[in-house]
Amino acid sequence: MNSKDFLLGALKYYNIEIIKNEDNHITIFKDYVIEIETNGLFKLKCDGQVIAPFDDIDELCRFVLL
Repeated sequence: MNSKDFLLGALKYYNIEIIKNEDNHITIFKDYVIEIETNGLFKLKCDGQVIAPFDDIDELCRFVLL
């Protein structure tokens, strides 16, 4: 399973709606975009600005649900 598949599975588990799925970017609610990097990091962005990098997908999902 690659990083993107892992992220998509986690988003589904946490019931986080996916607005757009293209290449290494996943757009979810609140105009958040998650960029999947090749090194296993997930960058959470809003309006083009990086909010935070995450290496723990569960932590990322819990953060966006706050």
